[in-house]
Amino acid sequence: MLKRNSFLLMLIVGLSLIFTSCQDNKTTNIQNTNALQTNSIQDDKAPSDMKDVPPDIKGAQPDMKDAPPDANGERPPEPPYDEKGAPPDKKENHTSIEYKSVNHYMTNETIDELVLSSENEDESAVLVDGGAKVVLNDFEITRKNNKSKGGDEASFYGVGAATLVTNGVLNLNEGTITTNANGGAGVFAYGSGVANVNGVTIDTKKGTSGGIHVAGGGTLTASELVVNTAGESSAPIRSDRGGGTMTINGGSFTSNGSGSPAIYCTADITVNDATLIANNSEGICIEGLNTVTLNDAELTSNMPDQNQNDNTWSIIVYQSMSGDSKIGKGTFNMNNGVLTSKNGGIFYTTNTESEFNINSVEINPSPNFEYLLRATGNQNKRGWGNIGSNGAKCVFNAIEQEMSGKIIYDSISTLDLNLTKGTIYTGYIVKDDSSAGGASSDGYANVTIDNQSEWIVTNDSYINILTVNDSANFEEHIKDEKEKEVKIVDAVGNVLRDGESNIKITVNELKLQ
Repeated sequence: MLKRNSFLLMLIVGLSLIFTSCQDNKTTNIQNTNALQTNSIQDDKAPSDMKDVPPDIKGAQPDMKDAPPDANGERPPEPPYDEKGAPPDKKENHTSIEYKSVNHYMTNETIDELVLSSENEDESAVLVDGGAKVVLNDFEITRKNNKSKGGDEASFYGVGAATLVTNGVLNLNEGTITTNANGGAGVFAYGSGVANVNGVTIDTKKGTSGGIHVAGGGTLTASELVVNTAGESSAPIRSDRGGGTMTINGGSFTSNGSGSPAIYCTADITVNDATLIANNSEGICIEGLNTVTLNDAELTSNMPDQNQNDNTWSIIVYQSMSGDSKIGKGTFNMNNGVLTSKNGGIFYTTNTESEFNINSVEINPSPNFEYLLRATGNQNKRGWGNIGSNGAKCVFNAIEQEMSGKIIYDSISTLDLNLTKGTIYTGYIVKDDSSAGGASSDGYANVTIDNQSEWIVTNDSYINILTVNDSANFEEHIKDEKEKEVKIVDAVGNVLRDGESNIKITVNELKLQ
């Protein structure tokens, strides 16, 4: 009897192992129409299955971890934070990504007048790897599928992008790309992939579908593109985890979906002489240690007011703590060009170190203009750092700049405002602790005015150090709108510099040089 029972036990265990092996094979083996390419990609976080995220209004699961801060719906709860607001160390998870494609190029090719369609789930039309250099001229590529998932695999690795290069060079000249699938980016450069896109029209319809996209260190250059996106988390110029480099010359880039700024940046992105429009989102979103530079560009944003946000902005530099970008200084540079806001404030920075360099830009605020600059903590419902310790550390450099509006800082943030080379700032500076969570720290605002610049003060202001680099002509650099010299007093009311104006600036220190 014992032997018989042992035999039965061994039989059951054996059958279980066979069944488990079959199930594993079933879930990991991916079929391809013409070719199958498998890349093992190392990452510190496996893509989420997003099961706990409610679908969006079209039934697709939104890419909420990647989505900019004005996206509809809540992001999944983030992990607990340490005392510095940084996420805890994550255990390494190695994720193997398997790409499906209609045309898979692994050798050098030049093809004219290619017409190609991809209609399967999470399938690219074109995939380039193996170090190949592929040139497509005068092409027509379409991508459509109702079951494609989008989400992290699309955002981080390019799964389901219409055209994808992971290792090699893809040159796209004078063609059209149209996608109607979640995760259907137009052009995606990942890892050691390089994409050069010239004179192409790109139109994407659904979520997680950027126009041009880099991640994992990819490189993309573009000239004279026309890009339109309609879905959520679908910035026309988009990047994600691992970043990369993008250089864009000319063209127009328009987004219509929520959570879809004209530029979503976790990379190094330069845009020259282009038109950027976000019809239902902030204009630019920069996360973590990354940079956007605009030269002679026109940017228009129209972010809607939302209860989940403390305020409404046009350009944000922040750290979401999602793990999609390195913690460090985010930088926004804008030289010449036009910046138009149709709702809310202009520049907002929170839970990060940031630098703004604004040079000779025409700034057109909205009718309900909230502020010029806000450098504060936040109580955002998605959890950007710990409330009370998630302030900003901001340097704002205005160069040959005319600008106006309120500037806001708080007790957990620092602001160094530098007015240089003929800048004229019309406005006032206030300390507002409504987003500081009751915390009191060493927050401050310092203002430095060079010998060519002016501060036209429109209301009482409160700052730490005021430096004027032309003491002999002080009254020419700080005055009110009636040309009267503004009074400077210390924290207890002592007059440091008298003036005829009814407006005063309260300082801890006045430096005249």
